[in-house]
Amino acid sequence: MIDLKKKIETKKVDTKEFEIPETLYVRDIENRVFQGIVLQCLSRVEGIALVEGNFIDNIFDRGTLEGIKGIYVEQDNKNRSVNVKIEVNVCYGCSIPEKAEEIQTLCTQEITKLTGLHVSNVHIVFKNVITADQLKKEGASNVGTTSSHPSANVDSLEDEYNDEF
Repeated sequence: MIDLKKKIETKKVDTKEFEIPETLYVRDIENRVFQGIVLQCLSRVEGIALVEGNFIDNIFDRGTLEGIKGIYVEQDNKNRSVNVKIEVNVCYGCSIPEKAEEIQTLCTQEITKLTGLHVSNVHIVFKNVITADQLKKEGASNVGTTSSHPSANVDSLEDEYNDEF
């Protein structure tokens, strides 16, 4: 006969023996996203315009490898930070230190708010002084409606090129 009282021993497994890998979350943000954020920030600053390439640069698509001319972004994935370099023209009569601080503060706040990344450096390069007439001639009093980006000034292109002679 079988001894029913004999205890069946089961071996308990210690869960500490198993190593479960931690979940790794990866988030990549392309430079064009940062350029778009900076472009939106610059559109709120009066008296500045993005630097534009010359006619030859536009024909041969030189200037930047990717994105908008005058806005350069470097990401440091190790430190989860961003370096931004912005090249602008400033309207004569505007205080350059005040414009620099306004651009830097606005860009830092927006990039941090929208991406969650630390902005370690915002380098503003003032390339040229332009007159108010030149700023208006380009089609705007700020960057948001200048022709520095092909999609930024669609309405003025439609007005400039029409079927009437």
